[in-house]
Amino acid sequence: MHALSTFLLCALPLTAFAGQSHRGARYYYERKLHGTRSSSGSTCTKPPSTNSTYKLADLYQGSNFFEGWNFFTGSDPTHGNVEFVSQKDAQSQGLAVVNSDNTTVIGVDDKSTVPKGGNRNSVRISSKKSYSSGLFIADFGAMPAGCGIWPAWWSAGPNWPTSGEVDVVEGINNQKNNQYTLHSGSSNGTCTLDKNATEDFTSNVLGTQCQSSNGDDSGCGFSDPDPTSFGQGFNNVSGGVYAHLWNNEGIKMWHFARSKIPSDITAKKPNPTSWPTPAAAWSSKTCDISNHFFDHALTIDTTVCGDWAGDAYASSGCPGTCSDLVADPKNFVDAKWKINYIAVYQ
Repeated sequence: MHALSTFLLCALPLTAFAGQSHRGARYYYERKLHGTRSSSGSTCTKPPSTNSTYKLADLYQGSNFFEGWNFFTGSDPTHGNVEFVSQKDAQSQGLAVVNSDNTTVIGVDDKSTVPKGGNRNSVRISSKKSYSSGLFIADFGAMPAGCGIWPAWWSAGPNWPTSGEVDVVEGINNQKNNQYTLHSGSSNGTCTLDKNATEDFTSNVLGTQCQSSNGDDSGCGFSDPDPTSFGQGFNNVSGGVYAHLWNNEGIKMWHFARSKIPSDITAKKPNPTSWPTPAAAWSSKTCDISNHFFDHALTIDTTVCGDWAGDAYASSGCPGTCSDLVADPKNFVDAKWKINYIAVYQ
């Protein structure tokens, strides 16, 4: 069972495919689920500076995993062909389960036949706690993969994009490379990614303007050149770990394939200063992190088709149409997140 600590953390946003917008999910998420900066009355304190010693604050794992999460219900804000179901319905339909080995599985219905262009049941969960800084480590044994699929591991705060969005895992269809993205608002000054800054990273820059709006939400982000960073390539190596460090110096993100996970992460004594160059990095020198990213709920979801995966379906090398794909349950056998644990350190 995860510890229910009282500290808050603040996060950032993720992006869409190069040159393409995936508006909606994040925008409507903020407005529909939050509405105000802090519904609990809590305040977001300024994040601490980098420290090589971190203590476990929240651990989401095993039989009590779902106690720390809210289930979003209803139609997909990004206009996907899914219906997000309640915890009761998800568990009764086998879409949200904890296995005997303590792995948590959430996925898309792969048993029902639905009409062409209809909606298929899926799961979207967000943490009950909100965060404004911290070290976040997610160990996934597998992620949803395949044509028409749009999985994401991300966080966002109230009044999107004022409190920002951080996308740690995101991609569509047969994409092989993960995208890391931040989305910021305009009320707290400029926020950009300086690709010529001294920050080191291993991924390819997709965009440098983090400021986002309902009509322009590409954000500032990176494409990971590692083919094991997303989709089937990730699953072929038994998954791995995504880690992101968020403090007042900036945001850094790492991906470690299963065989390359640092021993300090496995021992739950993470020390980011000992890790290799991050896949993605944003510096506070060109974006005031604490002012742009705060009060974030962590979110995991899978949609089908929609504003991004559907629009890019024909150019992704996928057969037929996305509307046709939805009808056949066999297309969703691999549309599952397998979560070993999610840990938050402070």
